[in-house]
Amino acid sequence: MPVITYREAVAKALREGLSQDERMFILGEDVGSYGGAYAVTRGMLKEFGPRRVVDAPLSESGIIGACTGAAMGGLHPVAEIMTINFTLVAMDQIVNHAAKIRYMSGGQYHAPVIIRTVTGGGAQLASTHSQSLEPWFATVPGLKVVTPATPYDALGLFRAVREEEDPVVFVEHILLYSTRGEVPDTPYVVPLGKADVKRKGEDFTIIAYARMVQVAQAAAQALEAQDIDCEVIDLRSLRPWDKETVLESVKRTGHALVVEEAWRTGGFGAEIASTIQEEVFDFLDGPVGRIGSADVPMPYNRDLERAALPSAEGVAGAVRAALNR
Repeated sequence: MPVITYREAVAKALREGLSQDERMFILGEDVGSYGGAYAVTRGMLKEFGPRRVVDAPLSESGIIGACTGAAMGGLHPVAEIMTINFTLVAMDQIVNHAAKIRYMSGGQYHAPVIIRTVTGGGAQLASTHSQSLEPWFATVPGLKVVTPATPYDALGLFRAVREEEDPVVFVEHILLYSTRGEVPDTPYVVPLGKADVKRKGEDFTIIAYARMVQVAQAAAQALEAQDIDCEVIDLRSLRPWDKETVLESVKRTGHALVVEEAWRTGGFGAEIASTIQEEVFDFLDGPVGRIGSADVPMPYNRDLERAALPSAEGVAGAVRAALNR
């Protein structure tokens, strides 16, 4: 199969959407002549024209508001929010309007807005540009939250998102754009709410999403040398999330560790851990573990930033501690 980057996979997904759906357009800051803050929309202004790829002013609430109204009117907008940190100034539009319009109109209107945004730390962008806020959106009824970790999943999940009739927050991690993976030329779709077992194992279940899937896989590989066989599950989406796959794995291994980049306090990992505790408690051989970023504003200093983020060494250490190894 062809090997492409995560960035190329997202760009391919957008080009497909613009080519196949005449209702689709992209609205965001620097998406046109500049080619996107992360070069995802490079060349699309020339290819599709200024009515389909639209540069917006610095107003995230305006971007989401305009896209919500356009979606209610029958269009299929893609709102690019340069970084998930900037969704904070559009929170009312996302949470109180786009997410609730179907419910509050009694099904008369819906808002199929695709909100593309970039999450995560590790790029030395400091405290206000390095947050992982996707768990916040996963608490909101009416929203769906997608967190692809590979080029394959980025393309396949976007194809699925295009069929949704409600708003979707499509979250791309800043450090994944240059990662590479196999992506088939033949059409495929990755359904929302279906996790992927990235690595099979019998001794321990590690649950992760977005860039933490790479961290979990690295930890599992290191633990293999110590005769600890870990299963790594990539959630792929947070709302909906595939609890069946997670619970079946934990029932088999008897151990679970949830790894995410969001702050540990109030993170989505707590939802997963509590569900495991409530539904398969009798199968557990120990407490469900959780790892998240340190509960601090993300430091700019590279060494401090690395210390604040979850690491493969930290994940491996948590697994060994749970197994008393």
